[in-house]
Amino acid sequence: MWRWLDDVPFSLLAAVAVFMALAPFHPEPHLWQKLKMLFSGTLRRPLDVFDLFWHALPLVLLGIKAARALGRG
Repeated sequence: MWRWLDDVPFSLLAAVAVFMALAPFHPEPHLWQKLKMLFSGTLRRPLDVFDLFWHALPLVLLGIKAARALGRG
């Protein structure tokens, strides 16, 4: 199921993950903003939930790729 992820270079995935985690750079990163909303209980609009998913997805994929690499190593 995750074999396609093995073909993606770590450097590319890490760059995308950092960029998406920090974008937009001003006034504050969306990921940080949405996580604050999640923990305060104000993450209710579907667009905000999608935004959290979209900005966190590369970090999740990077974690899965790292776990798979460590498991094989």
